[in-house]
Amino acid sequence: MSGLFGDDEPGGDPDIDDAPPPPDGPGLFGEALPVAPREAPPAAVAYRVLARKYRPTSFADLIGQEAMVRTLRNAFALGRVAHAFMLTGVRGVGKTTTARIIARALNCTGIDGTGGPTVEPCGVCSNCVGILADRHPDVTEMDAASNTGIDSVREIIEAVRFRPMQARMRVFILDEVHMLSKPAFNALLKTLEEPPPHVKFIFATTEIRKVPITVLSRCQRFDLRRVSVAELSGHYGRITAKEGRAIEPEALQLIARAADGSVRDGLSLLDQAIAQTPDGEAITAPAVIDMLGLADRSAVFDLFEAVMAGKTEQALAITDNAFARGADLGEMLGDLLDLIHVTTRLKAIPSLKDSHDLPESERVRGAALAERLSMASLGRAWQMLLKGTSEVEQAPDRRAAAEMVLIRLCHVAELPPPADLVRRLMENGAGPAAMGGQGPAPSGGGVRAVANGHAQPAAQMAPQPALQPAPRPAGPSLATFRDVVALVSHQREATLHAHLVHSVHLVRFAPPVIELNPQPDAPRDLAARLAAVLSEASGTRWTVALSSEPGEPTLAEQGDAADHARRHQAETHELVQAILKAFPGARIEAVRDSAVDAFGLPSIVPDPDAEPADFDLPPPGEEPDEPDNFWETTA
Repeated sequence: MSGLFGDDEPGGDPDIDDAPPPPDGPGLFGEALPVAPREAPPAAVAYRVLARKYRPTSFADLIGQEAMVRTLRNAFALGRVAHAFMLTGVRGVGKTTTARIIARALNCTGIDGTGGPTVEPCGVCSNCVGILADRHPDVTEMDAASNTGIDSVREIIEAVRFRPMQARMRVFILDEVHMLSKPAFNALLKTLEEPPPHVKFIFATTEIRKVPITVLSRCQRFDLRRVSVAELSGHYGRITAKEGRAIEPEALQLIARAADGSVRDGLSLLDQAIAQTPDGEAITAPAVIDMLGLADRSAVFDLFEAVMAGKTEQALAITDNAFARGADLGEMLGDLLDLIHVTTRLKAIPSLKDSHDLPESERVRGAALAERLSMASLGRAWQMLLKGTSEVEQAPDRRAAAEMVLIRLCHVAELPPPADLVRRLMENGAGPAAMGGQGPAPSGGGVRAVANGHAQPAAQMAPQPALQPAPRPAGPSLATFRDVVALVSHQREATLHAHLVHSVHLVRFAPPVIELNPQPDAPRDLAARLAAVLSEASGTRWTVALSSEPGEPTLAEQGDAADHARRHQAETHELVQAILKAFPGARIEAVRDSAVDAFGLPSIVPDPDAEPADFDLPPPGEEPDEPDNFWETTA
């Protein structure tokens, strides 16, 4: 029976608490009042992505990080848990997840509430539940990318002074810690070195090189490695089964490869693959290929075989089909690079063909390619593709650039390796037979050769003079490193010339070998660019090596030192001092020496054992006879 205001009396059916009371009699016109059927509102359930749903909650759930897990287990067992941890690795390998597991392991009290720190958190105590839900007052997680300043660090330092409110330890987790500013790092140093016994710091970063060494030295560092394709495939297969979906093994391999060692990235791709596949159907490899915009692995093998066989038309037909399906040809070149690497490893380590870490297609077709191809051809293809991928990234039309790279590869495949050419030339004495690929004719009068369709004794054949190479024009004289830098300037390599003057230290100059110690601001390809310019200009192959030896001062530093020495010599000369004394306010504006080169150094390299020569100036009282060295003074 309804209450006074239509509400149910206590003890009523809770399922109909909100239903209107039934009518007590007929309606206004005598008919029964209609009762609208009550429908329960649909429950809005937020979908949790797989990366959050299957986030590890214990060390046993972490995959691919056995070394770190083993160290942490032993540390907890021995009671030697560090006060600060530095977790580094690529995105998605479990840095923040590991930090939260450590926080739970430090504060878990067990099911009965009397337990201590453990590597197996119970997951049901108040501390475990609060940390899992991201609402524990004693576990502070801060994103250093959004809080880079010193004020955020001061808040942490202030909070460190207070003891925990509920847990055993106060844990501060700083994600992307490398984003902190230098003052923020400096403010954290003292607290990080001597924190209170109830405080633990856990840092996570993807850029360990940007973290100051003073911070690293105060932390126990763990490098979380990329997870292998085999481990990712097994992990994703188990998750797919838990979701009640079927997936082809090849599709798992594709997703694991695309994850590039990141568990989270692969789970996001798996989530997408499940969403695009109708319920009840298996996730197929072609569907994943279309989703990722990749080329089929078999198509990559076909392309590799066509390229290495010099079949240009077949190679372009394969790329046309891949492009029509939506594949990026730049990514296809990257797949070729990966396949060359796998094939080269199979060539170097034949036992890999029996390893289960490689997919079946690579163990079968890759091993067959490794047997047919030489190491020299694989290395040449790798170098050309490596250069070609960078060209594709810079080209306005990626497809055209990728096809040009493949066409070059097809034509180079028809050429013998450089080592074979050299060997042929050496075996045939650099004669015309070498150009035809024939071996040297055996000596002896009984040997016959074919000439004009008739067999003739070798002794009766007129000897053919060996082709003499045309004389090369004499290259530039490169007697010193300064000559080399001047040549680079003459070749209009302005950027390279500037770095050679200001950013490199000469360690050894022994043509055609140069050893340089570049400064950090020098480009990485400086040595290769310099060697290419010298080889092209001189006709001789030059080798430019990088060294860690200090070497000589840069040319700019030498020029500045020489200019300073000339100026000092001018200032201390008696004649100049007399002029400055006679004309108050006069000053030395510039010191010019016609005997120095463009770097401000003597044109002739001085003998290190000779005495330093003075400027050719007359003694006071004598008139100079148009000297080459003079000073300009300004009153």
